[in-house]
Amino acid sequence: MTSASPAATATPQALELAREVLRIEAEAVTALIGRIDGTFLAAVNLVLACRGRLIVSGMGKSGHIGRKIAATFASTGTPAYFVHPAEASHGDLGMITGDDVVIALSNSGESEELVRIVPILKRQGAKLIAMTGNPASSLARQADVHLDAAVAQEACPLGLAPTASTTAALALGDALAVAVLDARGFGPEDFARSHPGGTLGRRLLTHVRDVMRPAEAVPAIGPAATLAEAVLAASRGGLGMTAVVDEQRRVLGIFTDGDLRRTFEKRLDFNGVAIADVMTRSPRTIGPEKLAVEAVEMMERHHINQLIVAAPDGQLLGALNMHDLFRAKVI
Repeated sequence: MTSASPAATATPQALELAREVLRIEAEAVTALIGRIDGTFLAAVNLVLACRGRLIVSGMGKSGHIGRKIAATFASTGTPAYFVHPAEASHGDLGMITGDDVVIALSNSGESEELVRIVPILKRQGAKLIAMTGNPASSLARQADVHLDAAVAQEACPLGLAPTASTTAALALGDALAVAVLDARGFGPEDFARSHPGGTLGRRLLTHVRDVMRPAEAVPAIGPAATLAEAVLAASRGGLGMTAVVDEQRRVLGIFTDGDLRRTFEKRLDFNGVAIADVMTRSPRTIGPEKLAVEAVEMMERHHINQLIVAAPDGQLLGALNMHDLFRAKVI
C-alpha cells in the first residue's frame, strides 16, 4: 500500500498570483472599452430588429459564459436561450429559425462544432453575431457582425486555462445586453415581471389590494357609538384600529391604539363619550390600486401603523397595517 502524498499548502506567493490574475483580467475588460464602436452598435441593432429569439451558443468554457449571457438577456426583456453547438448538429438546430439572431462565442473562432453549423444557420436566414478573440477566424469572417473579445494574455500562469478570455467575453455580453435593455426602454417594473420571486418583484408588483384586509374583515362603527364600543370593536378586529363610517359605509374617521392612549390621559367616561368626539377625523386613506410600497411610504412619512383603503368617494374597501406588509415581504 502506497502512502498518501501530503496535502499542498498555500504560500505567500499565492497572494501575489491572485493579485496578478485580477490585474490581468481587469486589464482585459478595460481594453474592450476602445472597441465599443459602430460594430458594437450594429450588433445592438441586430438584436433589436430580431423578430424571433436570441440564441446563444458556445463550446466548453465559452458555453458556460454563453449560458449566463442568454440568462441575462432573457431577464432583461429579450427572449433568449442557450443551444449547445454539438447538440445542434444532432437535432437541436430545429430550435433555431430564420427569424432568430445567434450569438456564437469562441475565443479561437475555430470551434469545430460551431463552424460546422454556421452554413446551415445562414441558409435558414438567421443573423449571426460572432464574439471571438480572432478577427481573422472562420467564425468571424462568416458573421454578420463580429465583436472582438481578444485579450493580451490569459491569467492562467500556464497560458492555457480560459480565464481572462472568458471574463472579457462575459463583460462584452453584459455590455451588449445592457445596451439593448436601455434601447428598449426596459425599466424596473419590466425587470420585476421577470423576477416575481425576488425582493424587487415583490416591491414593484404587489398592490394594496393584494395585502389589505377586505372591508368585511375591518371593524367599523357608526359615529354615535360609544368609546367603549369602539375599544371592543378594535380589539376584535386585530388591526389596532376601527373605522368610523356613515350609513353608506363612507369613512368619517378612524380610532386607533394611539387615540385610545390619549383618551386614557383625559380620563373620559368610556360609556358616555361618543366615538365621534375622540376619533381622528378625515384619516389618511389609500386606494387599492396603489402599490404596497406606496402604503409603506405613507405610513412611515406620517408615523402611522394602520391605513384605511377607500374608494374615491370615501367608501370603505379595506385596511392594512405594518404586520400585513411584513407578511407580504414588502418591507
